[in-house]
Amino acid sequence: MSAGPVVHEINTAAWLRELGATLDQVSDTEWDRITPAGVDTVWLMGVWERSPAGRAIALDSPSLVDELRRVLPDLTDDDVLGSAYCIRRYEVDARFGGRDGLAAARAALAARGVRLMVDFVPNHVAPDHPWLVEHPDRFVRGTPDDLVHHPAAFLAVGDAVIARGRDPYFPPWPDVAQLDAFSPSLRAAATDTLLDIASQADGVRCDMAMLMLTDVFARTWGGRVGAAPDTEYWADVIDAVRAVHPGFLFVAEAYWDLEHALQQLGFDHCYDKRLYDRLLHESPASVRGHLCADLAYQRGLVRFTENHDEPRVAAVTASHDAVRAAAVVVATLPGATLWHEGQMAGWRTRLPVFLGRRPHEPTDADLVAFHERLLAAAPSIRRGDWALCTTSGWPDDPSHDQLLTWCWRDGAQRHLVVVNDADRRAAGRVHVPWDDLAGSTWQLDDLLSGGRFDRDGGEIASDGLFVQLPAWGVHLLRWASPAAGDDQA
Repeated sequence: MSAGPVVHEINTAAWLRELGATLDQVSDTEWDRITPAGVDTVWLMGVWERSPAGRAIALDSPSLVDELRRVLPDLTDDDVLGSAYCIRRYEVDARFGGRDGLAAARAALAARGVRLMVDFVPNHVAPDHPWLVEHPDRFVRGTPDDLVHHPAAFLAVGDAVIARGRDPYFPPWPDVAQLDAFSPSLRAAATDTLLDIASQADGVRCDMAMLMLTDVFARTWGGRVGAAPDTEYWADVIDAVRAVHPGFLFVAEAYWDLEHALQQLGFDHCYDKRLYDRLLHESPASVRGHLCADLAYQRGLVRFTENHDEPRVAAVTASHDAVRAAAVVVATLPGATLWHEGQMAGWRTRLPVFLGRRPHEPTDADLVAFHERLLAAAPSIRRGDWALCTTSGWPDDPSHDQLLTWCWRDGAQRHLVVVNDADRRAAGRVHVPWDDLAGSTWQLDDLLSGGRFDRDGGEIASDGLFVQLPAWGVHLLRWASPAAGDDQA
């Protein structure tokens, strides 16, 4: 069983600007570059038509413009496209090649065995979206008093007062209008929108998907919306799309420990923000505890150390060795994995989704080569049965607690992953859950370093495999008995 898709997120606007091309003009060489071995899905982030009204709001915000200027000191108005998540229409932006351009991109990816994923924003639309005039019943409504007393939270559209989009923990977003998850008209329209998207792409990443859950939506909007329907928004929408496109991929941006609820409603994979936080900011024990969760649940997660909403991992970790260690964790666990454009090159600047141009950053060739080796190796590793391994050490050396380790077995093929998740040396014994090791000498090939080790199976079975790693060191070991030889590759 495959562990899950491997997604490469591309900022469509910035990428195409650098190429000086539309989607139908991208060269074969460039498609090859963004689909290195191991990547099976490309997420073209921000392909839809952005809102002129949203752009005007962005340019009128001094604090936002200051933020954008910190990223681009030579910022011009032309660099500000408006937010990729302030969508006026679900039509491919003409600047990117329109619908025909996206079709050409999908064909180029399909020729490489790679799926195309795009965005869907269920919670809100731009303030100039046609629905605000044509179908105000699809939105959360306010009153004239709301507009007077809470102008930052509501906007006027003709005679109607519409709530601005929000989540329950932050102020409203100034550039979007709030959709009503309980509205039957909205559910039907969202289904139609997704059916059209599914005719153009192979999957969607659904922005802030948990905001449309009945409990969350009711808590956020209370008496401003009617009684909750008997069915969940996502169950209605996903079931209807899957009836026509059964293989369509649904990925949820999800927080607040609601991943399991969304999986139960039909999502293939949900963001694993808990792993992100623990891996980058907490202890190895915290990461290990997270990986004790039910395996079926873990297979439905998206592992990442970076995306367009998070700081660049190279900017927040201690060293490139720490970047490599975190990458090995993400690449070799069950579940989907997400890789952000520039992450493999060591870029350090997070680009706001309002910008269509990014600063030039140097490429770390060694880091690129490392990620290419890792991604190329990962598909053959992440097959079959996965298990978390235990470790042990010695009374005068408890450093084995720093080790994160797990194994995969697919018939005769076996792999062991060991990561020292700390900035100091670690040593210990790793205990694998295989009961047929004794009686053979095992050849362990490190797929990253090229090292080779011969180890006695009886000693491994009784005492565990001895491992010693430097700060942030890693082993990615393919196991082979002498009888099997190189057939294990």
